[in-house]
Amino acid sequence: MMIESAQNETFRKLLSLTSSKGLKEEGLFLLSGEKLIREFLKKPHLEIVDELLAPSHEALTAGGKQVLLASSLFAQIDVLGTHFNILVLKQPPVPVLTAADMKAYAPCGIELVAPLGDPGNLGALIRSCEAFGVPRVILSREAAHPFLPKAVKASAGSVLRMNLARGPALAEFPADCIALDMRGVSINEFVWPQDALLLVGEEGPGISASGFAPRIRIPTTGVESLNVVVAASIALSRIPTRG
Repeated sequence: MMIESAQNETFRKLLSLTSSKGLKEEGLFLLSGEKLIREFLKKPHLEIVDELLAPSHEALTAGGKQVLLASSLFAQIDVLGTHFNILVLKQPPVPVLTAADMKAYAPCGIELVAPLGDPGNLGALIRSCEAFGVPRVILSREAAHPFLPKAVKASAGSVLRMNLARGPALAEFPADCIALDMRGVSINEFVWPQDALLLVGEEGPGISASGFAPRIRIPTTGVESLNVVVAASIALSRIPTRG
């Protein structure tokens, strides 16, 4: 049977997965893009709830998980414009850390704190964290939902594998976080501790008004600042390898 009405309960639930509110309520997310889907299906490690199909698509999964949507309805859910099957997956567990938890928190290695509200930047940052072996990414309350379609795409699937946690508001993190900021000491002179939280700020407002210290900066010539993902990637590449 094909779903043809935008008022259909199943369709409305699926469409909600394109928003943060729906992601939080349903505990599911959409995996879009032919390359990401085919790579995931080689070794699926998350529960496949449904496979969404337009009339022109052929099923990739078995077991009666397919949901056939009218082309116009599929296009509403295919917010990335992939024109390919979409998998509905169960979100992996993401622990929540309260302000009280953060007061006694002991990072293992250099973990990253991300308050990024732009899902594209957040996804790209999580990808860099996986590439540089960051043991955990803690998302502050200000951060976008990591399983928004744009974040999943920008991460190239890294959000499916990274160790993520949800934290409190940025102001409730320990003041001794290492803050990446334009007004800090040059990263060329900075001596990294063995264990710490590295905080990156959103582009524009940054973290200049906060009380975090120490602060490190990426020296630049001719430009005032770098894209947050570029700056964070440079900083992560400078972290000494443990052992």
